[in-house]
Amino acid sequence: MSNMRTPFSPLVSRTFVLEQENIDTDQIIPARFLTTTTRTGLGKLAFHDWRYDGAGQEKPGHALRGYQPSRHEILVAGQNFGCGSSREHAPWALHDLGVRVVISSEIADIFRSNSAKNGILPIIAPSTAHRWLLEHPDAEIVVDLEDCWVRCAQGPSFGFEIEAFARRCLLDGNDPLGFLLEQDDKIRAYEEACS
Repeated sequence: MSNMRTPFSPLVSRTFVLEQENIDTDQIIPARFLTTTTRTGLGKLAFHDWRYDGAGQEKPGHALRGYQPSRHEILVAGQNFGCGSSREHAPWALHDLGVRVVISSEIADIFRSNSAKNGILPIIAPSTAHRWLLEHPDAEIVVDLEDCWVRCAQGPSFGFEIEAFARRCLLDGNDPLGFLLEQDDKIRAYEEACS
């Protein structure tokens, strides 16, 4: 089943910074939570072991303290974000948490692909811009997917690359399956013409 989302228009948001390097998918969502095929509700499990102790109580001073979904739709992470095992639950959890964009100087390939398919724009920033973003949490920036450009009001602006089909799906608020389903009439016409 297709998972239609809001089309990605220029996003103006504050950043939330997780400066740790090598944040893997098991840290984003621990393996014990991978038994569900439902995306809704996974946000409360994002970074679970960072946020909660063994009794399920919130840890004081945990890394996500201060994160506000309505304010922080852009996550700036340390180098090599999303490494580790492939699991779509990781971008599902981030999306349900309220993250629309992840920016790092290095994002694992499989995580990048899974993110784009699940409504999150992964952006690889130049090292100088990435360092500035890490050093300036809660910065207001504009992410323009149409022009593939990030504009920082008080800091560096930079362009980014994204695979063309992933970009089209994000701009349309679609995913690969939804795109194919929208081509149903063309596919039928082609099959009829070929038979």
